[in-house]
Amino acid sequence: MPVSLELWAAFIAAASIMILIPGPTTMMVLGHTMAGGPRNGAVSLIGVTLGDICAITLSMLGFSALLAASAEAFTAMKWLGAAYLVWLGIQLWRAPPMELTPTQEKRATARGAILQTFIVTLLNPKGILFFAAFLPQFIDPAKPLWPQVIVLMLTFDLLAAAIQGFYIFAMGRARNRIASPRVLKTMNRVGGAMLVGAGLFTATLKRS
Repeated sequence: MPVSLELWAAFIAAASIMILIPGPTTMMVLGHTMAGGPRNGAVSLIGVTLGDICAITLSMLGFSALLAASAEAFTAMKWLGAAYLVWLGIQLWRAPPMELTPTQEKRATARGAILQTFIVTLLNPKGILFFAAFLPQFIDPAKPLWPQVIVLMLTFDLLAAAIQGFYIFAMGRARNRIASPRVLKTMNRVGGAMLVGAGLFTATLKRS
């Protein structure tokens, strides 16, 4: 195995704690769940996973050094991500309640959820810097780099999917039990508010 069992177990424990703390991406996934149901929340995890893979790859390729050294690059990514989240939140707030039956519109919304979560995950500069600071602690310099990165990346994504999947399941059950148009409209607004909140949270990020 590319990573020793001791380092792998320590990584699982540390990563689980980090993932359990809700951030902009988790808030966005829950926003999709509130608005479109657990199916949209679940498929949005695909975008999160793809975004994390890109963020980890960029961090290992040295892009994190640019973000850490350049205030302009960090600020540009931060504000792009924040503005995108706020825009999505406003759109969701104003959207009509989605029907709980599978339609072509719902499938299109699911595709949009994947794209949106991918963009937000990738535009979070803290994510790239986090992986650059976090992953090296669990990498053995005496072993080849990329096999270890791949194992840790897959482990992180599986943990994120499991933990966020639990959040989606819990929120989805609550949503599906109360399916009146008025409640669904409220769900849209709560989900939109969560996305706006995630955008405002992203706007407060500072380089460490």
